[in-house]
Amino acid sequence: MNNAIEITNLHKDYKDFSLNNISFLLPTGYIMGLVGQNGAGKTTTIRLILNMVTRSNGNVKIFGMDNIMDEQAIKQDIAAVFDETYFVDGWKVYEVEQAIKSFYANWNSTLYYQYVKTFNLPINKKVKDFSRGMKIKLMLAVALSHNAKLLILDEPTSGLDPVARDELLEILSMYLLDGQRSILFSTHITSDLEKIADYITLIDKGNIFYTGTKDDFLESFYQIKGGLAEFTEQLREKIIGLTTYKTGFSGLMPALETKGLSKNIILETPTIDDILVYISKERKLHE
Repeated sequence: MNNAIEITNLHKDYKDFSLNNISFLLPTGYIMGLVGQNGAGKTTTIRLILNMVTRSNGNVKIFGMDNIMDEQAIKQDIAAVFDETYFVDGWKVYEVEQAIKSFYANWNSTLYYQYVKTFNLPINKKVKDFSRGMKIKLMLAVALSHNAKLLILDEPTSGLDPVARDELLEILSMYLLDGQRSILFSTHITSDLEKIADYITLIDKGNIFYTGTKDDFLESFYQIKGGLAEFTEQLREKIIGLTTYKTGFSGLMPALETKGLSKNIILETPTIDDILVYISKERKLHE
């Protein structure tokens, strides 16, 4: 299987933060959710992939090519959508195209205006007068109009209403239909990832906590709840993000550790959000 992205031992040092030798793969034709708390290193990872900041160590390959040595060739085939528009406020739709199209050898004006029509974007309004949803759709229209093989999204659904988010997810699903395109999708709205992601990479405080298929990720843990009678020291050591109450306890436990537990203990399949919350609690317990 070919990979759209191959990251190996990627490291970046800042004064108060380090991305610590992270590695993961995004196979071609799939969508990966990049998740973690604010400050975990998601945006740093994306900026390193796009060569927007200088790495301290490690390697990034996109379509099998080095993201620094082959940057110009790679950027013809990738597109990025961020949480804020990068267009001039006074531009209109046609001016956006005029400013962008010369950068891409495969720019398709017909396709661009098809997306503008599909997204119901107002032709005569200035970008500054667009709603947030319209701005995201305009960035997508640009991103999808030069036959990009890799789409990188950094918090594009933040602030969108549920209808606009659903429309965006449908667009992304259509984008992947030919099996030759891939998406790296960083978002805090993990319910979106549960609908469409194939893979999950979870970064916690600059470190990889998990990378692999979404199904394996969700099946790797149970949310555990029980009364004080079932709470033992041995159990305490296995629980991630332990919370205790007057009447019992709750937390997250690796699925492999749940064999042989008391029948009075409740095991529930967690959501991605549940896992993130318990991991955050565990880290705070040790800070």
